[in-house]
Amino acid sequence: MEALNGREVVESLQVSSLTPGCHEFWFRPSTNATGQGWLLPVFVKKGHQPGRAIVITAGVHGDELNGVLTAQKLMAELRDSEIEGSVMVVPEINQSGINASTRHFIPSDPDAPPVDLNRVFPGKEKGSSAEQYIYSIWHKLLMPNAEKAIDLHTQTKGAEYPLYVFADYRIPASVEMARWMAADAIMDDPGDPGILETVWNQNGIPSITVEVGTGKLMQLDLVERAVQGVLNILKAENILSGEPVKQDEEPCEGKALTSIRAHSGGYFIPQVAMGQRVKKGELLVIQHDSFGQDCARYLAPCEGYVLSKNLDPLREPGALLVRLLHD
Repeated sequence: MEALNGREVVESLQVSSLTPGCHEFWFRPSTNATGQGWLLPVFVKKGHQPGRAIVITAGVHGDELNGVLTAQKLMAELRDSEIEGSVMVVPEINQSGINASTRHFIPSDPDAPPVDLNRVFPGKEKGSSAEQYIYSIWHKLLMPNAEKAIDLHTQTKGAEYPLYVFADYRIPASVEMARWMAADAIMDDPGDPGILETVWNQNGIPSITVEVGTGKLMQLDLVERAVQGVLNILKAENILSGEPVKQDEEPCEGKALTSIRAHSGGYFIPQVAMGQRVKKGELLVIQHDSFGQDCARYLAPCEGYVLSKNLDPLREPGALLVRLLHD
């Protein structure tokens, strides 16, 4: 049995075969170009009584660290808790991206471009290095151990989100999980090919994606809210004892996004706040030129909820300014 820092190194895992209690492993999905194994931390809490099997993932994008912090805090919450069923937490899916402080998986092959891992699930057994990496994670770690799933993210660096959930409204169990998150906003999203949430749902495992604020920016208030939302779900599933806590204010729910992008280069001066509800024609952004004079004004093309706005004031043509969530 191979071990590292007192934790067993495994290449597959069946939670059903584990004894009740806490378990920590290193999961090795594949090797890098020098033959060293990628090692993903895996935490499992298994109850003495049967119940739901939940899998929680984070770090699919390497610069989205509030999701990783949320997963780590959940592990701390679960260590000394009595549960029914099982919870598996994989807080660092994209080891390459996390170490490089980038969203993408970075192959060593000079001919291979960076890869967005959340576009290649469930991977390919004989594919590229990124596809093989994901194939092993999906088939040997994630898929065998879940009845429901939660994937933790943030907005990519340079733009901000509130606490925000993607859920496929065709799946009632996913919608229920999304509403227990006590988020600011929920989008009815049927999903795109290759995304972890989509692949979970396609395999009959209800799933949601939770966005915990902004990439590469520590936001402990949103982390704490995300932790409490996941604990709500675990209580609603009778994994944890206690009643889930309902939020005071209902989230904004929508099914469409409208992105307002720069028509020309200039400096972005937002005129709206995150979470603000705007009317059609309302001023969203003023853009200044290099002399500090107005060069463009951007109005809301529809009524909506300010779901995202950029943090970098310098915007070139086509760059995102503000994104609205609406019906």
